[in-house]
Amino acid sequence: MKLSLQSFQPLGRALMLPIAVLPIAGLLLRLGQPDLLDIPFVAAAGAAIFDNLGLLFALGIGVGLAKDNNGAAGLAGLVCYLVATKGGETLLTVPPSTVTGMASDLAALADAAWRTKAIAKLSVPIGILSGLIAGGCYNRYATIRLPDYLAFFGGRRFVPILSGLAGLGLALVFGGLYGAINTGMNTLSTLVIGSGNVGLFLYGVLNRLLIVTGLHHILNNVAWFIVGDYHGTTGDLNRFFAGDPSAGAFMSGFFPVMMFGLPAACLAMYRSALPERRKAVGGMLLSMALTAFLTGVTEPIEFSFMFLAPALYALHAVLTGVAMVVMNLLGVKLGFGFSAGFLDYALNFTKATRPLLLLPVGIAYFAIYYGTFRYAILRFDLKTPGREADPVGEEIADAPGERGPAFIAALGGAGNLASIDACTTRLRLVVHDQQKVNEARLKALGAAGMIRPSAHGLQVVLGPIADAVAMEMRNAAGPLSAIRSEPAEEASTPPPTVDASPWFAALGGRDNIAEIGSASSRLWLRLNDNEQINEAALEPLGVHMIARPGNTVHLIVEEAEPIAAALQAV
Repeated sequence: MKLSLQSFQPLGRALMLPIAVLPIAGLLLRLGQPDLLDIPFVAAAGAAIFDNLGLLFALGIGVGLAKDNNGAAGLAGLVCYLVATKGGETLLTVPPSTVTGMASDLAALADAAWRTKAIAKLSVPIGILSGLIAGGCYNRYATIRLPDYLAFFGGRRFVPILSGLAGLGLALVFGGLYGAINTGMNTLSTLVIGSGNVGLFLYGVLNRLLIVTGLHHILNNVAWFIVGDYHGTTGDLNRFFAGDPSAGAFMSGFFPVMMFGLPAACLAMYRSALPERRKAVGGMLLSMALTAFLTGVTEPIEFSFMFLAPALYALHAVLTGVAMVVMNLLGVKLGFGFSAGFLDYALNFTKATRPLLLLPVGIAYFAIYYGTFRYAILRFDLKTPGREADPVGEEIADAPGERGPAFIAALGGAGNLASIDACTTRLRLVVHDQQKVNEARLKALGAAGMIRPSAHGLQVVLGPIADAVAMEMRNAAGPLSAIRSEPAEEASTPPPTVDASPWFAALGGRDNIAEIGSASSRLWLRLNDNEQINEAALEPLGVHMIARPGNTVHLIVEEAEPIAAALQAV
């Protein structure tokens, strides 16, 4: 199987779906604490989310990986997770010392409590694997046909069944090999935490460098949800909210960079802009700086200079690693539910260790970033916002109904789009022809940067509006046509020849077809008159099912691409 960075990017995107619930979890947990509002049921509501992160990962990743984000994949992830965790519990070997000297009833309770706590320690890895299995099964088997006497269990209903069977395999692995897996996780935690400042520095540098690929989410999940153990709670982020005084090392170093350093870079870019252009770029730079300071969302700033000045971005990555080390040396332990912005800093101030030391470190980082960026921009004449040769361009359309079509047009039209997705700050697209993408137009619409991870992959950095823009684009674009597989270098079996004549006859004639597309086993058509379809004539042609969502007709067949090609060729 051919692997590439693009193969892993759907996982990075899918991970953001369950992580997106953490801000509300952190907010409820903190507001309910005795040092704030002292409302126990609010704190318990927030704690419930943190206590069930594995389940959320199973559901969220399953839905996020499904090609149409269908809820059946989330149900399959849930089934796989429950089978794996409950099945695994029964296979655990409880240490005799746990129940020694207890009455039978108490021994049974202690036995069950030990099993539950032990498997909970592995809940996040189990949840991630369950979501991966569910999403993969959905994409592969959501349209499967079973014999007529089992037809009820075919299609999407087959996916949770298959995922449940896969959950049995996970139960055998995690239950039967619990000792080895637990030892491996403890060893990983010991190595990472024991590496001290070196490990923190490398984590900070890699976290920034991997942003260009979108794979930093995977690195973050290891640090925030797996590394370390505090009374059965794993991960730096989880342990921080569970009250572990040693937690926060993998989060604290982001605060000086995101709250002070990158806003200072925005100020340097504003001061370095051409005088006649400062007014045009001032609003954009102020918006990016405030977003970074308040919420910790920094990608729009980083992409404004990432490719323009790679050496400057490398320095930014190094300074992030240094911030991790400095905050650790000072004994500062800060945490967040979303990112390292002022809102999380203020909310978790009383839970943090030595939080006021962020201020002198932050001021120093503000000065370092401002001086470095100001010097580099002027010395090397970097074309940062406001210093470009071409105009900044028009503003983003304010009306939501106008924004989606505007982005589609800049991307070469709906016919050039094969897939539209988004993560926290960027559109994740698959396009047929990269040459049709109008970069100047996208920048005029607010894009901070673009990445092309593959021949057809395209990522457009927009900031927190990315998911809303993607939704508006999907609504405006309608059905999308999939990328055709590139011909293999080796000789392969030629695609079957399809006679288009009977298809045209069954579909009301060539003139009745306005648009044709295909995706795997689905042939979709936009017809001038849906009533002209002859369903009886379609069945002998191999059509298994007909659906009519909206103003389109979807035909489920064995292989849709050869049929679409034959119809389009006439």
